[in-house]
Amino acid sequence: MKIRELKAKRTKLGADAKALMEAATGAGRSMTGEEEKQFDALMDERDQVDRTIERSERLLDDDRQGLDDDPDEPNGPGKRGQEARMDAWNAYLRSGQPGLSAVQARALNAGNDPEGGFLVAPEQFVQQLLQNVDDMTPLRGLATVERLTTAESLGVPTLDADLDDAEWTSEVGTGTQDDGLRFGKRELRPHPLAKRVLVSRKLLRASAMNPEQIVRERMAYRHATAQENAFMTGDGNQKALGLFTASTNGISTGRDIDVPTSGTGFVHNATDGYAADALITAKYTLKSQYHAKARWLFHRLVLAEIRKVKDAEGQYIWKPGLSDKPDTILEIPFILSEFAPSTLADDDYIGMLGDFSFYWIVDALQFEVQRLVELYAQTNQIGFIGRAECDGMPVLEEAFVRLQSDDNVA
Repeated sequence: MKIRELKAKRTKLGADAKALMEAATGAGRSMTGEEEKQFDALMDERDQVDRTIERSERLLDDDRQGLDDDPDEPNGPGKRGQEARMDAWNAYLRSGQPGLSAVQARALNAGNDPEGGFLVAPEQFVQQLLQNVDDMTPLRGLATVERLTTAESLGVPTLDADLDDAEWTSEVGTGTQDDGLRFGKRELRPHPLAKRVLVSRKLLRASAMNPEQIVRERMAYRHATAQENAFMTGDGNQKALGLFTASTNGISTGRDIDVPTSGTGFVHNATDGYAADALITAKYTLKSQYHAKARWLFHRLVLAEIRKVKDAEGQYIWKPGLSDKPDTILEIPFILSEFAPSTLADDDYIGMLGDFSFYWIVDALQFEVQRLVELYAQTNQIGFIGRAECDGMPVLEEAFVRLQSDDNVA
């Protein structure tokens, strides 16, 4: 049915409903039960026609503007629509909402604020931003990362108690019943994270780069550093639970190994102990099934001291990689984080060993950007506030061993 015919039908349904109500009013009475039923049916049908008209007009506008999402598009669903939304996104970043047509603003789910309001970034922009964040955050390359279309929570099943071993039995035997299996659940819920970046008006106007590329790269850096910090030391309160935060919800103190230090370096002598021995203990505290994917995690300043550590025979435990092989510590590669602990004072955490696929991260794919126009006018800059939602936590503590400084030197 054409839009013109739909509008005519809507007018007739409204007129019929009005006639029912006026007939009762003219007779000085309320509508009967049957009349009310007819009235409600007419109004329900009119509302349905209204929604059909709205959808039809939106599709017509989108087709004129190239914002259609044709599922039969040979190169993937909504290719033209994605490109058009990215064009609209660039127009918004460069000129704000006044630079958007009504159709473009609706495509980006514009807020009510006519200038400087929030817009939801296109999925293409968000995916590229998150990819940049992944590249800047070493832990993300090893962690299990889930992406949610909304900021709902993600329950992670954990094995709190296991069954006993299988039993040798006869051909027809089934073994004894074992009720020891218990599953728990830790919940990851993306928490809001906001960061602000500044871009000069001239750069937005004159740069050969698209505005979305400029904003995306700066947003990615700011969000990556904030997330990495939380992944290392976050307390889990409206943020990620960090690897170096002792918690029964993550990695408890039962997974800590003391490493002899002097407060400024590692100890390796017969009197005070060998740091190498403690690292060997840490390696074999971790079950062998985790060794294939395990990595040491250190701050670069701690790694500088680790490279000096020798065993009781005077051999360095750090080994340089050959060809395409990585450097290793006790045959296990390492990663570095600027937000891992960097001091060697007594009882400080100084590093860890683990299979980081058991650190889970959840991102909400919705990403909002607010354009600040007047706040930075004196410096000829535009401010952009990016709001994302993210969470993370260790989900199986036995996959990790944490190293703690033990200053036992007199």
